[in-house]
Amino acid sequence: MNIQPSSHRSGSATAEDNIVIRAARPADYEGYAALANQPGYRWGTLRLPHQTPEATRKWLESLTPNHVALVVESDGKIVGSGGFERLQGRRSHVGYLGMGLHDDYCGRGIGSRLLREILMVADDWLNLKRIELTVYTDNAPAIALYKRNGFEIEGTHRDFAFRGGSFVDTHAMARIKP
Repeated sequence: MNIQPSSHRSGSATAEDNIVIRAARPADYEGYAALANQPGYRWGTLRLPHQTPEATRKWLESLTPNHVALVVESDGKIVGSGGFERLQGRRSHVGYLGMGLHDDYCGRGIGSRLLREILMVADDWLNLKRIELTVYTDNAPAIALYKRNGFEIEGTHRDFAFRGGSFVDTHAMARIKP
């Protein structure tokens, strides 16, 4: 990508003027847990309902240097999260991506900004060759976002997870660094 740092501020007077993308920290545990408990956010992940702030704090404290964990803030409220885990050994050129937004902040371009920031770290700072993810096949907005950013569907995992009372499929997607 090789782009210059940005301030993450848009040029128009919108709610996104106050968007900040930054590293997650253990002190974010309450806001992160509230985000993870949003029905739409949770629907797109493998998370169970009713994630506790304490479990979230422990997870944030357990992140290793192989993890890049970012949060999106709007006026001090955590409204998104994303990042990747860099794999090890012969797959050290790969990062496994995950991200999501607060239900009330979808469709505003914030996910695009977050994904671009994640890819900038992967490309320009860690020289990762491949970014992988899984996405539920019924999550059309996320699939479109990933495709716009160079991800391709490589296959489908049938009955990948149990969600909302039934088994659901996911697409395996990846982006190879250009």
